[in-house]
Amino acid sequence: MTAPGFTAHMIVEQALKAAPGATVTDVRIGLGYAGVVVEGDHLGLAAVLRNDMEPGCTVFSRAGTLAGEKAAVLLKFLTGETTSLEKTLGLATANAILHPDPPETEEDSIELMRLTAGDRVAMVGFFGPLVKRIEATGAELFILELDPRRPGFKEERQRDEILESASVALVTATSLLNGTIEAILDRTSGARHVVLMGPSTPLDPLLLKETPVNHLAGSASINNGKILQVVSEGGGTPEMRPWLRYVNLLRRGKSAD
Repeated sequence: MTAPGFTAHMIVEQALKAAPGATVTDVRIGLGYAGVVVEGDHLGLAAVLRNDMEPGCTVFSRAGTLAGEKAAVLLKFLTGETTSLEKTLGLATANAILHPDPPETEEDSIELMRLTAGDRVAMVGFFGPLVKRIEATGAELFILELDPRRPGFKEERQRDEILESASVALVTATSLLNGTIEAILDRTSGARHVVLMGPSTPLDPLLLKETPVNHLAGSASINNGKILQVVSEGGGTPEMRPWLRYVNLLRRGKSAD
């Protein structure tokens, strides 16, 4: 079994190696996402888990102090004994440092999975726009979701059984924030294709070598100003989409070719 926190520590180590002295130049915390910009005008995103936030008028006591701070300080939020919102800021900072260049041509994440009617797909986190596309391939789809407001299996034993029998697993990158990613990946070791997906996804190729993940499906900004405006105004992925380019990194050899 992989130790809890292993993946987050690996991401932070990679970001610190890539930019040990980087400075944060802007931070936005919205209702759906947080955005962090580091010097060089590199933007990273991470989801805000509103259900995990403490009630009260002061959601984040360090507000007003983050712009100008060293990125290393925010990165350590991801691995420390910190709040959900602090972990979000840590992941967004890592994503800003580990940013890829936007691709000239976007690839389709679902097509890269090469789904067939024989596949058993575990969707960890509800990706609504992908449900009909997956079902159209004839594959069996099982949605695993912790949020009681969204559809999906919520009982732990059922979730474990589905993950262990899946041939393909789509895993939300928010699993890095709620501490579930190692347990999920341990149970998908038999799958032919495991994708970490969403704008929160760290696009670090090392993840493809050190974990069962063989596909990273994230995004890169082509207009930081518009993305930050959407974040600040409470928008999510659909509102950011015109200024995002989807990025897919794959480790060849695990999926059927």
